[in-house]
Amino acid sequence: MLLKRFADAKPYEAPNHRGVVGLRLQGFEEGGPKNQWVGFSQFLPGGGAGPDATPFEKVYVVLEGEMTVIIDGQESVLKAMDSCTIPPGEVREIVNRTNGVCKMIVVIPYPPGVKP
Repeated sequence: MLLKRFADAKPYEAPNHRGVVGLRLQGFEEGGPKNQWVGFSQFLPGGGAGPDATPFEKVYVVLEGEMTVIIDGQESVLKAMDSCTIPPGEVREIVNRTNGVCKMIVVIPYPPGVKP
């Protein structure tokens, strides 16, 4: 078992993101997960990501606040404990349209060719 405390989580920069602080909870370390990594994202009001797509799927779980997910012009609002899977290659945009911070867990496979 690899135990990591929240106080030890390291920040990371995510491409094409704005108004967000991301912390890596698990992944990219010896003894950690072999297939995916887990991030904790805190999106400020107006913060978001995209539009863009990745060659791998990702899972979003909203812990607190709200996040609007836009795919093919269709908007869905995720609230606390709602989740979604974004398939590989699907263009998505996410936007925090509220005045509060949106806190999310993000689960993403390692990029192709990356070994933890």
